[in-house]
Amino acid sequence: MLQKTEGGVTAAKGFKAACCAAEIKYKNRTDMAMVYSESPCECAGTFTSNVVKAACVQWDQKIVYSGKPMQAVVCNSGIANACTGQEGWDACESTAKAVETELGVSYESVAVASTGVIGMQLPVEKLVNGVTEMSKTLSSSIEAGTAASKAIMTTDTINKEIAVTFDIDGKTVTLGGMSKGSGMIHPNMCTMLGFLTTDLSIEKKLLQEALSEVVKDTFNMITVDGDTSTNDTYHG
Repeated sequence: MLQKTEGGVTAAKGFKAACCAAEIKYKNRTDMAMVYSESPCECAGTFTSNVVKAACVQWDQKIVYSGKPMQAVVCNSGIANACTGQEGWDACESTAKAVETELGVSYESVAVASTGVIGMQLPVEKLVNGVTEMSKTLSSSIEAGTAASKAIMTTDTINKEIAVTFDIDGKTVTLGGMSKGSGMIHPNMCTMLGFLTTDLSIEKKLLQEALSEVVKDTFNMITVDGDTSTNDTYHG
């Protein structure tokens, strides 16, 4: 039986979060977030069905489909990194490698996500500086998770986060999450961006099956404006 508890992505054991104002597009606005796991995690993902896929979606698909673990996610708002070609891919790699430098994890275990204006190039130096700043302020506090959920907002009117607990074989497990999206929402991955964390021990295959199955009866049944985004990404 699910029981709602306080928090979001930092509610599960072993997860930390941070955010910063990197000035990706606007000044004096928190616009980058990081979620970090103290240990490598099994990962799963569902992605946009749009033929045009943002560079960050392609980057994350490579990680999820490779079978390798994931240990961090970096997300920026303001610029979507969509329709950006090789330069957009390079921005993903630079972001991931900045995490490798700061936290000592493989850049191939770092997912990236972007939301915002399509067609603009990301300011790589600001992304790297943002990673450096966030790496120093990572925290497992509830407040850090909430701040991260606010940093990924664009046209959202409120931040979106939740955490629940449930029992498996007598052990209490926590599942936390955050998401953003209020426009370009349409069935076939409609959440824009969503991130789940859990301290449940589960095989990658089962995790992917569970995520893919639940999306059918949740996010893929929501529509706001009939548009399917180039950036829709949902990680578990």
